[in-house]
Amino acid sequence: MGRDLGVPAAAVGWFVAIAQLGYLAGLVLLVPLGDLLDRRRLIALHLLLLAGGLTAAAAAPSGWVALCGLAVAGVFAVVVQTTVAYTASLSGPSERGRNLGIVTSGVVIGILGSRLLAGLLADVWGWRGIYFVLAVLAAGLGPVSLRLLPAEGRSAAPRYGNVLRAFIGRFAEPVFLGRGLIAFFLFASFGTLWSGMALPLSGAPWHLSEAQIGLFGIAGLAGAAGAARTGRWADAGHANRVTGIALAVLLASWAAIGQLPRSLPLLVLGVIVLDFAVQAVHVSNQHILTTVHADRVSTTIGAYMVFYSLGSATGAAATTAVYGTAGWTGSALLGAAFALAGLLTPAAHARPGDRPPGAHRRGGSRAGVPGPSRRRRRRGRPGHDPHRAPRNGLTSCASSAWATASPRDSSASTTWPCSGNGSMPSASRTASTATWRTTSCSAWTPPSRTAPTW
Repeated sequence: MGRDLGVPAAAVGWFVAIAQLGYLAGLVLLVPLGDLLDRRRLIALHLLLLAGGLTAAAAAPSGWVALCGLAVAGVFAVVVQTTVAYTASLSGPSERGRNLGIVTSGVVIGILGSRLLAGLLADVWGWRGIYFVLAVLAAGLGPVSLRLLPAEGRSAAPRYGNVLRAFIGRFAEPVFLGRGLIAFFLFASFGTLWSGMALPLSGAPWHLSEAQIGLFGIAGLAGAAGAARTGRWADAGHANRVTGIALAVLLASWAAIGQLPRSLPLLVLGVIVLDFAVQAVHVSNQHILTTVHADRVSTTIGAYMVFYSLGSATGAAATTAVYGTAGWTGSALLGAAFALAGLLTPAAHARPGDRPPGAHRRGGSRAGVPGPSRRRRRRGRPGHDPHRAPRNGLTSCASSAWATASPRDSSASTTWPCSGNGSMPSASRTASTATWRTTSCSAWTPPSRTAPTW
């Protein structure tokens, strides 16, 4: 690309840098717009503008035109994060993790699949063909997404200035900052692999072509696809536990990846495990943050992905520098160091019981609604009144009933007043059973009285 456009070798790195800078600007300025505007329309518009930037880069007659096209493409490539926020906003608390896992796995499959596609197209059509194909795909997805995606039910939208202030304020919140630091080290480790792996594979002893190197993306696809299930674990309230285990697995994967100069099968195994671990942590992070900030998911996702962007860039730059001095062993140690730093982040050691608001827990709560207690109430314990309504009982007692053992007296009938609005609960006692029934009462508290002697 640099040779075709007459760009010096020392300046070729700007093609990647300008796209990354554009992406960072889009995270700050465009993704938060989802909290103000219809995300479905934003997705369609951003896809069309992305296609325009890719077309400009593909048809560029000079290096400056290519840089401008890549900058535009980088800015509007944040459509992916708008899509993630759109998914989170439409998902209920019990299915948010599953849906985020599916979408996030799709994103990673697209990233790794594009590496494979680029390797194949580069040998046939050159670098311009790659950008043209991507432009056509983006332009086609725009109207399709507008037609097929369901509309959102939006409430009153805040002002853009308030949204940007909320964006900045996220970085002062402990939960967000902890998860963001994990994401930074996570994607620094991820970038160390995928940005540096081509260097040893293209050299001795393997001497692989670009197309052959792109085939390693298939291994990454397997790991990313398997991580789609981690969203279900987050829905079950295990997001913190999944984070810690996956970071430990990420660290262990570098032991296999470090064998690249000696064994390609071990490299493939390490790639699969690394991609699975990265996506497991990524989905858990997104689940926790979008649950805590369910009212501003676009702002939260945009701010969180800043750590992703910075981490990926750090890993890519560092692995190139380290490889030049210490070879692939140095790059593998660098990736493992990033993984270890993520594992040592305090947020990675949150207690399993520290679930975010809205996380489902067995015998606990879902979306803040009290669930059944694990410990059953025992009858006959000291201080227990058999005539008292259950704890989860009758603040809204549309219809309830319970029975107790046989009374001594033959028959009686009592009517108690209701402390709220509605019909009165009645109590009737017969020779064999005592049955207490309430029919319709908005709030009923039985009057205190001495328990009868049966």
